[in-house]
Amino acid sequence: MQITTRNVVMVALFAALTVIGTMIKIPLPTGAFVHLGNAVLLLAVLLLGYVKGSLAGGLGFAIFDVLNGFAVEAPYFIVESFIVGAAAYGLFLAFKKNPKHVWQIILIASGTGVAKLVMTQIKNLVRQLYLGMDFPTAFTTAALSLPATVINVILTVILVSFLYFPLKKAISPII
Repeated sequence: MQITTRNVVMVALFAALTVIGTMIKIPLPTGAFVHLGNAVLLLAVLLLGYVKGSLAGGLGFAIFDVLNGFAVEAPYFIVESFIVGAAAYGLFLAFKKNPKHVWQIILIASGTGVAKLVMTQIKNLVRQLYLGMDFPTAFTTAALSLPATVINVILTVILVSFLYFPLKKAISPII
C-alpha cells in the first residue's frame, strides 16, 4: 500500500465512520449490543481494499473500545478486523473485485458474517476456558452469546446490500 494523503484520509474517514457506526447501538439483555460498525468495516474492505479497509475498521473498533471502557479488547478487534476482512476480500476476489448484482453482495456479506460468528465463538470460548470452565461448558456458554452477533450479521447483510452500489458510484472518482 502506497502511503498518500488520499489513502490516509480515506482510512481515517472509514475509521471514524466505524466508531460512529459502533456507537449507534441497541443494547440487548445479555449485555451485548447490536450496532452498525460491522457494516462499515465490510464497506471499507469492499471500497478501499483489504489492507486499508481492515485497518480502518480495526482502528475504528479499537478507538470505540478505548473510549467506552473496553480498552482490554481493542487489540483483539484490530486482529479480528483483518481476519474478517480477509474473508470478505476473498469472497470479493471471487467476483474479480467487481460484483455487479445485489445477490453477489449478499453472498459476500453472508460469508463475511460466518467469519465474524466463528471469530466471536473462538474469542468467547477462549475467555470461558481462561476463567476455568471445562471445554463443553465453555463452548456452550460461548455459543449462548452468539445471538447478538447473528443480529449484527443480518443487519450488516441488509445495510451493505443497500449501500454498496451507491457508495461505490459516489466514491469511485475519489479513489
